[in-house]
Amino acid sequence: MNKYMMLMTGCTVFSAISQILLKQSANREHASAIREYLNWRVITAYLIFGSVLLINTYAYTQVELKYGSVLDTLTYVFVLVFSCTLLKEKVSKGKLIGNLLIILGVLIYTMP
Repeated sequence: MNKYMMLMTGCTVFSAISQILLKQSANREHASAIREYLNWRVITAYLIFGSVLLINTYAYTQVELKYGSVLDTLTYVFVLVFSCTLLKEKVSKGKLIGNLLIILGVLIYTMP
């Protein structure tokens, strides 16, 4: 695994964090409709999304395309972990099986 693949994996973590921020914002009551979209969680989440987009675009120039798309699927795993730990959401059997399949697929596909 080269440093650009590691960078892409790190970006999946930040993508998951931004999705958790959006979920936290959606779960809160807001004073007005405009406050639903203009609050620190939403703004931070979209700044993270934009940064990840730029970093991933650069990383894709150094990583084979087939590996990049597989690494991006790890976002689902990180979202599950963060939603379970930070948001205290319950993990269903289907979500757990699906994420285990994702991990298995990533491991099989990225092995030399």
